[in-house]
Amino acid sequence: MIGTIFPSFSAAVNQSFDPRFRRVLLLGVGLTVALLAAIYAGVLWLLNVLVPETLVLPLIGEVTWINDLASGASVLVMLVASVFLMVPVASAFTGLFLEQVADAVEDRHYPSLPPAKGASILDGLRDALGFLGVLIVANLLALVLYLVFAPLAPVIFWGLNGFLLGREYFQLVALRRLPPDQAKAMRSRHAGTIWIAGVLMALPLTVPIVNLFVPVLGVATFTHLFHRLGARG
Repeated sequence: MIGTIFPSFSAAVNQSFDPRFRRVLLLGVGLTVALLAAIYAGVLWLLNVLVPETLVLPLIGEVTWINDLASGASVLVMLVASVFLMVPVASAFTGLFLEQVADAVEDRHYPSLPPAKGASILDGLRDALGFLGVLIVANLLALVLYLVFAPLAPVIFWGLNGFLLGREYFQLVALRRLPPDQAKAMRSRHAGTIWIAGVLMALPLTVPIVNLFVPVLGVATFTHLFHRLGARG
């Protein structure tokens, strides 16, 4: 198990400066920043519409700083929200282009393979949004466990997200080469290895900046893992 996971991860890290890896990462982060900026612009516009510039309060009189206070509070809220939203949203956007990462890995390390069956942009968008939703909902539900078992919260976080990441990335890679029933059977057969590899991907999720590289390295690692497990039968 370990002898398969770490060589796969090492090979992915060694290829991390591949131009196609860098392009996918920059696209994911760039689109995320643009989306968060657009959301903030929308929030500011809504505040300007709903919050008057002056307001008359009983016993106080005319107040002219309500709008400024609301705008300042919105900046603080968006900064805090961005900390939590950056990684899952970037992962979703990056997910639209992850086939390029798998292609780059196979072109370099498995050049004798025939071209893989690619997914359409709509399928990629649907899968990326679906995975983002599952990731957010699962972690929100896990907040109860984090509070009840506070000392074990990091272990629960890594275990849960390792399971989700492993399942998603292996499925994405396997479906490029196998029919759905065979991909599912292979995932079930190697469930323990896939989960451990997913935990390895989940560990950096709590490290700022580094966590943005997780989707790219994750798919690269699972591309190697898929072929190594296939070679072992």
